[in-house]
Amino acid sequence: MNTAEYYLLDVFTDKPFSGNQLAVFLNTDGLETSTMQAIANELNLAETVFLGAATTANHYLMRIFTPTTELPFAGHPTVGTAHLLAELSLVNREQGIVLQPPVGELAVNYEKEGAAFKTAQPVMITSSTIDRLTAVELLGLDIHQVIGDPIIASFGLPFHLIELADLAALEQIQIAGAVWADAVTRSGTEQIYLYVVEQQHNEETIVRSRMFCMHASICEDPATGSAAAALTGYLASLKPDPLHCKIHQGVEMGRPSVIYTAANGEIKSGYVNVGGKAIIVGRGEFNHLGR
Repeated sequence: MNTAEYYLLDVFTDKPFSGNQLAVFLNTDGLETSTMQAIANELNLAETVFLGAATTANHYLMRIFTPTTELPFAGHPTVGTAHLLAELSLVNREQGIVLQPPVGELAVNYEKEGAAFKTAQPVMITSSTIDRLTAVELLGLDIHQVIGDPIIASFGLPFHLIELADLAALEQIQIAGAVWADAVTRSGTEQIYLYVVEQQHNEETIVRSRMFCMHASICEDPATGSAAAALTGYLASLKPDPLHCKIHQGVEMGRPSVIYTAANGEIKSGYVNVGGKAIIVGRGEFNHLGR
């Protein structure tokens, strides 16, 4: 193929220039992996999706690339791609769809809060090689601002989960690059998800979060569905009651987002539903792909 059409979306928001940016390419069967990676690097967004033609009704193979690598799974590309397919009338909202990245099939339903998917596998929770004191040094905080030792949770993409005492701690984070190199890079998991539980009651748990990761350098992400899923899976493992979370992220970056998650109750133990809104903000075309 010599040309490829793509759409730009802002995900986990219904307002342009907020949430997390995403590019989605349609009908990319036949596009070489190296070309996909080169395009993702050229666009330099957090993630770029390449979608093949439907293999069966409402079932699409999906590949997700950062500027430097392919991911097995990511949340905002899943929600954004589902939103795009519905907006272009390529799928029936009432029937739902299946998107299949490398981690496995993700069942997506359309709800009043946008699109929501169920994780393809149960959460995996392990201890983190980063302890509380290292987290304090990494984040530039005082010991009382970090609650306990971090843990790692994953639905295919692992995150160090670090709970903080309050919003003041979340807002004043200063990542120490030397500590990152020594502790985070050496751990093999170069994503940290920092969170504060603001309110917790029977109906909904309100969370504020920030996510930092390593690409060419340490960078912050404005909305991370896979991390929100990992956090919800971990919180749900602590008690069997139904859990519904409203997670605010991207506030400090000026790109506020809202991610809705749910676990336990009617949802199979260990699995999590992740949902949110999205908005199409642009479209374009890549040329000379055959060269």
